[in-house]
Amino acid sequence: MGQQIAQTLANRHGFSVDAVTHMLVAVYNGNCSMAQFSHPEFGGSGQWMAGGMVMIGDMFNQNLKYRVSGLCEDCARSIGENQTGMQCGVFQSQSQSGGSNHQDQSTGGNRATNNLFAPDPRSNWWPQELGSPSASGSQNQMRYAYFANARRLAVATGDDVWVYDTLQHNIGGFSQQQSGDGSIVFTSQFGTVPLASLPIVSRNGFPVPPPPPRQQDPIPASQPEAPLPPVPTAPQVNHSQISNEPGLSQSDVFETIDRLGGLLDKGYITQEEFDRKKSDLLDRI
Repeated sequence: MGQQIAQTLANRHGFSVDAVTHMLVAVYNGNCSMAQFSHPEFGGSGQWMAGGMVMIGDMFNQNLKYRVSGLCEDCARSIGENQTGMQCGVFQSQSQSGGSNHQDQSTGGNRATNNLFAPDPRSNWWPQELGSPSASGSQNQMRYAYFANARRLAVATGDDVWVYDTLQHNIGGFSQQQSGDGSIVFTSQFGTVPLASLPIVSRNGFPVPPPPPRQQDPIPASQPEAPLPPVPTAPQVNHSQISNEPGLSQSDVFETIDRLGGLLDKGYITQEEFDRKKSDLLDRI
């Protein structure tokens, strides 16, 4: 049915089916009350709001502006006629785009189903057991969905879907650094926090085990100290042998005294010992 309506509106307003399909999606995303679009046939980027406000890139082309406004009104009418559930304009959403940096955020209730569009498998890309997100959005090639009650944050980068444990963080916003390594950060009551600081719960539906605790480097065993070399001791002098030698001649006495003087000079005997032994030897002459 969607292709048939797109063809009918294309014939009515003089646009291609591709351009009309683009506008149908933009009006649908704006809940029939607004649209942000970017297509060459509409003069580039522009926006429309129900009630008559329309802005296009070719701002001085009044004829094109009138045709775009009429197309948006017919798109909103056609979507409303084929929609069940919540009426257009109730769901709150906000979208911003500019150049290559695209952002889209949404919060609030559930969107009504519409017979014009086939279900987009990318619309609920997070694990279904997490339920409905408290907030979701995208920036560049990254998509995120925050589940406050479950304390989980799902992030899709490329073909991978990562689920993080948000711990005690009450997340209020997300951003991706435009310079450097392009890391992802979020804001909470604790300030700006890098996404990499959160524990990973799963990747593509498979649990991710926590990293093993970091092991401390073993403390090397102390090396035994080398034994100190023995301290040389003074030779023991047998004073009794010297003093008790019988039958010493006079030359032997003087030779012994000289030998004792040498021991005294070297500190092996004291002056008192030297004097006593000397006196004993001289008494034998």
